Amino acid sequence: MNRLFGSVRSRATLGAGLVVAVALVMAGAAVLFSLRSNLIDQADTQAERSARGVATLLATGKSSADLDLGDENPVQVVDANGTLVAVGDGLERISGTATDAVKAQARPGDPSGSGGDDDSDDDADDATALEPGEIGDDVELTDGTATIDGESADYRFAALPVETDDGVELTVYAGESLDTEQSAVDTALTVMLIGFPLLLGVVAAATWLVTRRALRPVEGIRREMAAITASEDLARRVPEPDTHDEVAALARTTNATLAALETSVERQRRFVADASHELRSPIASLRTQLEVAAAHPELLDVPGAVQDTVRLQRLAADLLLLARLDAGEGPGDTRLDLGEVARREARGRDGVTVEAAEVEVAGSRNRLERVIGNLLDNAQRHARSVVGVTVRRDGAWAVVEVADDGDGVAEADRERIFERFVRLDEARSRDDGGAGLGLAIARDVAARHGGTLTVRDAPAGGALFELRLPLL
Repeated sequence: MNRLFGSVRSRATLGAGLVVAVALVMAGAAVLFSLRSNLIDQADTQAERSARGVATLLATGKSSADLDLGDENPVQVVDANGTLVAVGDGLERISGTATDAVKAQARPGDPSGSGGDDDSDDDADDATALEPGEIGDDVELTDGTATIDGESADYRFAALPVETDDGVELTVYAGESLDTEQSAVDTALTVMLIGFPLLLGVVAAATWLVTRRALRPVEGIRREMAAITASEDLARRVPEPDTHDEVAALARTTNATLAALETSVERQRRFVADASHELRSPIASLRTQLEVAAAHPELLDVPGAVQDTVRLQRLAADLLLLARLDAGEGPGDTRLDLGEVARREARGRDGVTVEAAEVEVAGSRNRLERVIGNLLDNAQRHARSVVGVTVRRDGAWAVVEVADDGDGVAEADRERIFERFVRLDEARSRDDGGAGLGLAIARDVAARHGGTLTVRDAPAGGALFELRLPLL
């Protein structure tokens, strides 16, 4: 059960069903309220029309004894004292009017009804302010029930005051049945109770199908990712749907991530293999010298052993620094002058000239000294005679340029030389002490400091390495 309702498809279907259900309930309630209100208004209008018809007859001199009120709807005529003077045929019970009487007791104009004194008529005339033969404008509408010929029903009653031509105040109560309203509302409610669940089922089914179709590529991506995880084959890619929606974007991003991960893993494998290869040579050389010395102490090559040890130490330091850079170690925030760093690194090097302005940056002093030192080592290894260092400002950047007068770097190799353990020619051989890590370290350090390291042709020939770092 948890798995069923834990899926996106189930939650989407449930959410859509709830939204539609709430909308249907609200819409249904509004429809029923509007329908009932309209039908009640129609009943009110019809009841008022019936009451006004009877009142018109009374106002024009028709005697209540001569009224034919019929038996379709309940009608009562009541005098100012609340006495029923006229009633429709067949009325057996009534509520919601001024009186629940169903039998007329006195009829104005009859001999029995002419005994009323003039004072009561004057008082009624003063109360209603109606002139003889006038019908009131205000209609009072009420709810009630009535039984006619044994059939009971709910009614809307309209009460309308009228004064006969001989000055008698009467009130006409006419009712209009609410059977039509109740029947229409019941029919609409029945339709809703049947139709709404069906509509809700259709919406849920459509949402389920549409969601399944929309999420089908996601399931394909999941299966392929599971297969990649099981096989550890990072060369595989997830299927990309031929659409322009979020799922296609997810697939493209996933494939880009897999490609980056594959590149990173492959780079790590090459790094481990190359590091092992580079370490093997000085370790083997040092071991050989120590074994010879153990057997023949007089043959120990101390300078050679020291050189191999230093080389091994430098290589280990380079590998440790690359590992820290790969782990994302921050550059630091020490304030330093690149011009002063360049002059200090160039001091004591033959053939190196420095033209350095005072340019301040923030970062790791040791790392930036290492970068400029590596660039100088590389330039001296390739230069014929002269290496020039320039430190200047360029807008928001601090620029360090290291140029040599050697053969330069071919355009096709200008990115490759920044890869780890890459040596392009004999000048980068192990005999010269290079392991192919100096430029790789320099570029990684520059990137960690928010800068760049590139190479191009120097104006006087040779290679020009340009380090750019953001100014302090």
